[in-house]
Order: sequence, then C-alpha cells, then structure tokens
Amino acid sequence: MQVLIIGGGIGGLTTALSLHRAGVSVRVYESAKEIRPLGVGINLLPHSVRVLTNLGLADHLAQIAIETQDLRYFNKHGQLFWQEPRGRHAGYHWPQFSIHRGDFQWLLYQHVQQVIGPDAVLADHHLAHFEQTERGVKATFVNRTTGEVIAQEEGDALIGCDGIHSVVRGQLYPQEAGPRFSGNVLYRGTTRMTSFLTGRSMVMIGHLKQKMVVYPIREADESGQQLINWVANLYEGDDTLITVRDWNRQADQNRLVEIYKSWQFDWLDVPAMIAGAGAVYEFPMSDRDPLKRWTYGRVTLLGDAAHPMYPIGSNGASQAILDAEALAGALAEETDVSRALERYERERLPATTQVVLQNRQKGPDQIMDMMEEAAPDGFQNPDDAIPHEELKAVMDRYRQIAGFDKETLNQKLESKP
Repeated sequence: MQVLIIGGGIGGLTTALSLHRAGVSVRVYESAKEIRPLGVGINLLPHSVRVLTNLGLADHLAQIAIETQDLRYFNKHGQLFWQEPRGRHAGYHWPQFSIHRGDFQWLLYQHVQQVIGPDAVLADHHLAHFEQTERGVKATFVNRTTGEVIAQEEGDALIGCDGIHSVVRGQLYPQEAGPRFSGNVLYRGTTRMTSFLTGRSMVMIGHLKQKMVVYPIREADESGQQLINWVANLYEGDDTLITVRDWNRQADQNRLVEIYKSWQFDWLDVPAMIAGAGAVYEFPMSDRDPLKRWTYGRVTLLGDAAHPMYPIGSNGASQAILDAEALAGALAEETDVSRALERYERERLPATTQVVLQNRQKGPDQIMDMMEEAAPDGFQNPDDAIPHEELKAVMDRYRQIAGFDKETLNQKLESKP
C-alpha cells in the first residue's frame, strides 16, 4: 500500500512515522521550497506524548523541550487563583512538553529521513489537484511560483495534512467559506530572559479580552537565561482583520508594551518581557466550522486540514498526533482502504468536533472570565470569589472532552499497531 501525505508539518510528519510503523509505504509532499524550523512555542499534552513515545521520540523530545511542571492561572492583578501539576508531576505516565514548534518539526523531519528514508519528504511540491481512479488516487503537483507541473503521483490513498488553508479540503468542499475569525488577535513572541517561578511553569494571566500566556521552551543557560514563549491575546473585534492581516505579519511592539504596562508583578515583568522580544508577530485567531464528513473514497483529512481550532487548552498539535495514531491503526487492521479511512473518521471526527466547539466556548480558559466577572478588582481569597470545586469542574470537564483524562489515559500503555 502506498499513501500520499499532503503537507510536511507536524500532522503530516507524524502521520508518515505512524503509517510506516504500521507497515504502510508513505511519501510526504510539502508545498514550501524547503523544510525549515519555523514558528514559536507549542505544548504537547500527555495523550500525544504517549503516541510520540511509541514512535521512539521521547528521549529526543526530553533533550530539546521543557517538561512542564505546573499550570497556574492569575488575574490581571497578578493574583494566583488556580494551580495544578501537569504531566508526570500530576501522575500521568507521560510528560507534558513545552517546545519550540520549529525544533519539534525539525525533529520529526530528521526522524522521518532516518527511519523511512532521505526521499520520504519532497519539498517544493504544491498540490494542484487530485482525482480518484479505479485503482487509487492520482495527484498533480506544481511549482508554486511558476505553476509548472512538476510531478504526477499515484497512491492507494491520499491524506490531506495541509493546514487551515488545505488544498485537499478546498477540492472536497469548493463552496466552503474561509476561516472563521474570532475577533481575537494573538501577538506572539519569544524573549530570552531570567527564568520565572519554577522555570518549568506555564501561566495564564488576565481574562479573554486581554490575556497573556507565558511558558519556557528551552532550558536555561549558565547565566539562568531561558527562551520564554509568550502569547498576548487581545479582543480587537474587527471582522475585517481576517482579510487584511497576514498570519505572520510583524506587529507594533511598542503598542503592546503600552497596553500591558501595568502588568508588572513580583514574579514576572510582562512589559519588559514584551519589549525584550526580537520581533512580535500577529495571528488572527481563527478556526473553521466542523465538517460532517472528512472522507471521500480514498481521500481524507487530518489535523488542521480537518479540524482547525482556536489555540486554547494546548490541543492543536496534540489532536493532529492523535489523528495520526488512529489513522495508522485503521489502515493496519482494515484490508479495504476506503473502509479504513471511514473507520478513522468515525473515531476522530466526533472527538475533534467536541474540542473545536469547546474551544469556541473558551475551553478551560473560561475560568479566567469567571474570575474577572466575580472579582474584577481582585480578591483577598480566591475561594471567596469562586469556590475551588467550581473551577475544578471546568478543568476536569475539558480534560475529558480533549481526551487526556488521567485515569482513562493511563490505561493506554501502548498504541497500536
């Protein structure tokens, strides 16, 4: 069996490794001219680290990532109102990792080349279109700059792992509207600075109209300096932003410093952190409406091509990794390709739809707005504003929806195949 994987990002590369482990021949086709370690920080939750561990990547991840120790929520005054251990510190069998997205993608890319072969990923191959034949799927690739046809490839199945602007999804759903803008803009940067809190803490500050997410993504050097990833979330409320702003457009750093100028806490100086970044980039926070169907014959979708979601709850990359495991399991156990893809869809489409919709409802971060509404001027005791059990119910429910409830997950010691 030969599978064509469209897209060489996290979802596509993890899918390649998972299918190869299942005995399936694969090749990845990437639109960009070269695979480069781009991006900023992401989190890998224990349910996805379990899959990566079974792919032989745990030790490599530990060398280039931060094993997250705890998650803390603070109000806009810097007061702590929720804290919980994460990963192995919380009793999971697997850690949670905070990592530079580029480092992680590069690790996957190198592993694909080592395990599958140096020709397993073809860059500068932009999918123009595909067609299904009696024997399989035929894909036509072009040079994205010139439009010249450079290859036509055939396989038994085609997997669209090509992101929120997926060409595969666009061919399956030509009348679908574009990404749905939330009204929020994310301003992202990395700053080399002195470690804060435990040096392995992930923090959420403020509320969902003005929020800051901060966590380290590389170990501290000899002087105690760490590379810190941060994301400022501001509600801008202008629907035209989604069309006029680029996904990687450089933002006004001084404007952000001014907006966050009062967020100087004894444990973190937020405006200094923003000012210390080499550059700040803006991303309109967007998703797409969930589909009722991903699979058409021998073609299906995976990761952001299937279920782009708001980056709330640290679940985007993790859900793509879970997709890859489910797809490999289905193709390993079903002799008919179309039935295998339908089985994969039955397992993953309802699960990811729940996460997409829950993230639109603020996911676990809804406790930030709950606290802002209950105690906008701060509190003497957080339990006097909102009982601890009420916050705990929100956090526990999201873990179950997103598939990393500890008791359930810890029973899954090994993945199939």
